[in-house]
Amino acid sequence: MLGTGAIFAGAALGNSSPEAAPSAVQTAESVRVAPSELPAAIRLRTCSVAALAADPRLMSLNGYVMNATTGEVLFDHAGTTPARTGSVLKVLTAAAALATLGPDYRISTKVVDGSRPGSIVLVGGGDITLSRVDGPSVYNGAAKISALASAAKTAYETLHPGVPITEVVLDATLWNSSDRWDSSWDRKEMTLGYHSEITALQVDGDRDNPAQTNSPRSLDAIARAGAAFVNALGVPGVTVSRGAAVSTSVLAEVQSQPVSTLITQMLPNSDNALAEMFGRLISLSEGLDGSAASLNGAYATALAGYDVPTTGIAIRDGSGLSALNAVPASYIASLMVKILAGTQNLNIIYQSLPVAGKSGTLSSRFTGASAVARGAVTAKTGWIDTAYTLAGVVKAADGTNLTFAVYAIGDGIRPNAMAAIDALIAGVFSCGDNLSNN
Repeated sequence: MLGTGAIFAGAALGNSSPEAAPSAVQTAESVRVAPSELPAAIRLRTCSVAALAADPRLMSLNGYVMNATTGEVLFDHAGTTPARTGSVLKVLTAAAALATLGPDYRISTKVVDGSRPGSIVLVGGGDITLSRVDGPSVYNGAAKISALASAAKTAYETLHPGVPITEVVLDATLWNSSDRWDSSWDRKEMTLGYHSEITALQVDGDRDNPAQTNSPRSLDAIARAGAAFVNALGVPGVTVSRGAAVSTSVLAEVQSQPVSTLITQMLPNSDNALAEMFGRLISLSEGLDGSAASLNGAYATALAGYDVPTTGIAIRDGSGLSALNAVPASYIASLMVKILAGTQNLNIIYQSLPVAGKSGTLSSRFTGASAVARGAVTAKTGWIDTAYTLAGVVKAADGTNLTFAVYAIGDGIRPNAMAAIDALIAGVFSCGDNLSNN
């Protein structure tokens, strides 16, 4: 009995350690801290535009759609890949101009006294809207070269009584006059009437017809402006030359309409020359040389203030005509959130954008089944030979504000890509916040 008891006692003692381990585990579990916040539920969205995005008319698609209120990305199809934008780039140009020049900035064109008797100098300040006609022009409300000439003649005669004007010098040296046409642009843009050479002195965007939006342009915008000025002076037979003003004695000056107004003239009809003018003035306002080569750095600096990372952006021009521009669709969709909110005067851009089926370059778009989104899409169109693009805001059927950018890119892309883009965005409109990325 004693031996047996000892055996059982020993067994009891021998089992004491194994019995302690579960107790320790239970103690650790009893003090484990529960997470303070549970992971947020992920909404299951069920409305897909995958079939619309796969439309072969779109060729290679870059697209990005965001909920403007929550910042959620609802659709991303190569949306973070930098790509050519077409005229959608003008949205960036307008935003950069507002950031650097400001909405109230006006562009001056001056006449100064010449360096010798009988000479005056017409100094271009970059205002391509300066008009040679006293009646309506494409740029309603533009400064008139006739008013400039009249004021300059009166001031000259007061300053130099009895000394006739015998020479007019044309000064277009605000930036290098040889830097007036990008090598990546097609010259047909001039003959078709979409674009002028970018000179600091010109009138009516160098159009043959000042009252016609798309009108052929000349091969010498400076000469056309000079001829208009001489004609307005009423001094036929004067010598016309080119050079840089030496005198700072201003005889007369006219100013453009403010930047806020010029943006409303640029965006609805996608005015390329106005966009390029803005690009050069943005560069100069930042202390750069106004060259095309300076635009990449100038835009990066100007756009930084909107707190949307500009990673991957490459700027070749201000109009978007170059296929060498590269901007992710995600950047433009994100900037559109700021534009919709009216951040830092960006409401000027939103109010200037075409509306589907209603105005500007979207007035004849969104037809057939896509007409469901007419009036609900406010966006900038874009087109070059290898891309059709669209970017803006959708006020969706469910009341959600969505921002988007889509590029249809490819050699040989056809105009029917526009209908495919419209169908895709009409699908986004119908899905609203239920848009799925699948």
